Amino acid sequence: MRTRETSHPISPPGPGVTGPLLDVEAALQEGVAALARLDPVMARLVAEGAVPTLRKRPPGFEGLAGIVVSQQISTASAAAIWGRLTAVLPDLTAEALAAAPDDLLRGAGLSAPKIRTLRAAASAIVAGDLPLDSLHARPADEAHRLMVSVHGIGPWTADVYLLFCLGHPDAFPAGDLALQEAARLADGHETRPSAAALTARAEAWRPWRGVAAKVLWAYYRVAKARDGAPLSP
Repeated sequence: MRTRETSHPISPPGPGVTGPLLDVEAALQEGVAALARLDPVMARLVAEGAVPTLRKRPPGFEGLAGIVVSQQISTASAAAIWGRLTAVLPDLTAEALAAAPDDLLRGAGLSAPKIRTLRAAASAIVAGDLPLDSLHARPADEAHRLMVSVHGIGPWTADVYLLFCLGHPDAFPAGDLALQEAARLADGHETRPSAAALTARAEAWRPWRGVAAKVLWAYYRVAKARDGAPLSP
């Protein structure tokens, strides 16, 4: 059952962000209504049951680390590694990660590439080159560029962090395969759009591309459940 959140105020956007942050249900529903006005395809998807969920992750370095840890491994493996990592580093800050020896991180189950990515991110945060605390107030494209400038942080990681950890209303992970498949189904195409093609398609959804991503993910689940297919792109 969905709980009402109308008592929580909608967080105002930063100076470079048009829509409110997606940190309460009311903000998400404002975005859904705006998308329905912008694009009849979005209105149809929502009418067919593609109701997006808020789904929030912790912000800051801990949230970013959680996304990096979970990449390209099973949910169970990610949970096990995360449990070991937070057991040895209960205060998972950029400073704590930067000071942790490699043996400690390897012992938690982190691969060498993920250790390098986390160290690069921690170093950038400590140096002030990656201002995680203020990314929500920047336009999505600018915040994205700042994140991918860090070694090991790719476009998908950057956009998922902006969307789920910060609630940025215009972040859009165009490289996500489930999003691409949902867009294919929604638009009635035979092949999935490339990341570049989906990015171009998403221009029509600004400044609510983040909400559009949530609608597409919801539609992907609806379509697969309707067809009796497994949830894999």
